[in-house]
Amino acid sequence: MTGTGQWSAAATPFSAASNGSNLSVCCVTIRCMEVTARAVEAIPRGNLHVSRDEFVALWRLVEHLGETYPADWYVAGVAMTCRWLACAAVPSILGGWELAWAPVTERSGLAHEEAIEAELFAAELQQLRNPGGIPGRPGWLEGIVATLQWAWAGSSAPPLDMPSTNAG
Repeated sequence: MTGTGQWSAAATPFSAASNGSNLSVCCVTIRCMEVTARAVEAIPRGNLHVSRDEFVALWRLVEHLGETYPADWYVAGVAMTCRWLACAAVPSILGGWELAWAPVTERSGLAHEEAIEAELFAAELQQLRNPGGIPGRPGWLEGIVATLQWAWAGSSAPPLDMPSTNAG
């Protein structure tokens, strides 16, 4: 993780269909996804203040990390935020598909500029109210805030250390 130095990994290309793996922590199960070209093309341009390529690299990385570290709340927070920002269809716990929900307010519907701004405000407010994080979900809120601050508010650091794509 950027800021705490916990995460650093190489991105792997994935083709968002469920691949059968689950992130399962406490009473929440999040099915891992493959980030498809179709899902990438559907990301609304106004939802990101970073390059689409950078965002997709993070999204693919965090979905991979979710398979590797299924009990990590920080990774789950970043993944849920990426899915919501991308307006991704995600596997429903009832079967079938549904739109990703906002990670803090749990609002349904497409992410858009005003909703993203409100979600960032709500997440930062929750951080002020819970300076030690959400009990039982260590890292969840921090992952959400870091992702929104990077992708929307334009902080310089992504929520996870990204592998360098520069040769040499």
